[in-house]
Amino acid sequence: MPSAEASTESPQSIARDIALISRIGAVPSMLKMICDETGMGFSAVARVTDLSWTACAVQDNIGFGLKPGEQLELHSTLCCESRVARTPIIIDDFSLDATYRDHHTSKIYKLRSYISVPIITPGGSYFGNLCAIDPSPARVSEPRVVRMFEVFATLIAMQIDSEQRQSSTEAQLTTERETGTLREQFIAVLGHDLRNPLSAVNATAEYLVRRTDDTSLVNAGNRLKRTVSRMARLIDDVMDFARGRLGSGMAVSIQPVDDLDERLRAVVEELRLANPSRDIVTDFALTGHVDCDPSRMQQLLSNLLGNALTHGAADEPVVVRAATHDNHICISVANRGEPIPSEVLLKVFEPYWRPPSSSPGGGLGLGLFICKEIVEAHGGTIEVCSSAGDGTCFTARLPVLKCGGGRTTIPS
Repeated sequence: MPSAEASTESPQSIARDIALISRIGAVPSMLKMICDETGMGFSAVARVTDLSWTACAVQDNIGFGLKPGEQLELHSTLCCESRVARTPIIIDDFSLDATYRDHHTSKIYKLRSYISVPIITPGGSYFGNLCAIDPSPARVSEPRVVRMFEVFATLIAMQIDSEQRQSSTEAQLTTERETGTLREQFIAVLGHDLRNPLSAVNATAEYLVRRTDDTSLVNAGNRLKRTVSRMARLIDDVMDFARGRLGSGMAVSIQPVDDLDERLRAVVEELRLANPSRDIVTDFALTGHVDCDPSRMQQLLSNLLGNALTHGAADEPVVVRAATHDNHICISVANRGEPIPSEVLLKVFEPYWRPPSSSPGGGLGLGLFICKEIVEAHGGTIEVCSSAGDGTCFTARLPVLKCGGGRTTIPS
């Protein structure tokens, strides 16, 4: 046997394809049948590229000496010509063949008979050749022999395609699992690394507030506590965004709630205290119990009302309405002031979007995006309308769910 070719291809890719053929259990039987039916002494499945010829599986009854994983110099074989033409090459007897009588392959390997059939996957990818050789003539051009090779080559190609698709799917699943783990680690680290320093700042604020002997320190402590509260809300927004976009989606815990009216009023009172100069008008008509996530509903109203107080006219009231009717909860927040331009109305629910007029140091632009996520997690809708005459109004409409409690998530 001539010396093996030193291929410049990746050893990993060659080893992968050899292993692929080894997993096709029918290949050894096919190669044995080829030798038995044709009387030829050597048959093989070869990986053939524009750079190399590699034996992936062999049946050697004549001591040719080539083993799986070993290579021949590509241009010493006829498989390279078969690959270029993408057609079989069939020779009963080199010495009598008008085309190949003087071909160097027969002289290098001392051959008389030869057959090589391309292995082409259903997707059109050229893997290599199913071939057989012998130092004696053989009647390999008979239709039954050619048909046997073609059928075997097709079956091998189909199995190669199936194995490759399965490997690709397994690789994708592995990548998804690894990505999922990284997402969870990121969210955990995000929460830990942001909240821990804030806890230390809050402890300092509490200490200052208790220094009743020094009014200036108490005032500084209260200002610091307000800053901590604002930062905590920003961290909550970032965490919700991270879970929604990087985790399994916005999570809601649906449960029967009898005091939603009271819970929403508490949100309004909290923002009234934080904005004593602003006029907040409420019109609540919530009746009976509803099925929802009460904490998320408070977060929804807090974000909508906070947005109205930030961007609405300071000398005009903000009107908050909440009612249940037609098996739906409707929550709306309206304010006067500069209307939202019509061309950007659809952008207000996108993450990190803030109007050009926003002052530096404001929020992250996640509040309305999180409102949309909360509403959709409840199976509802949220919309906004804005005009110079009527002002801006955000309206969330959520079905009164009857699910008996539980935890629901929506994908981001």
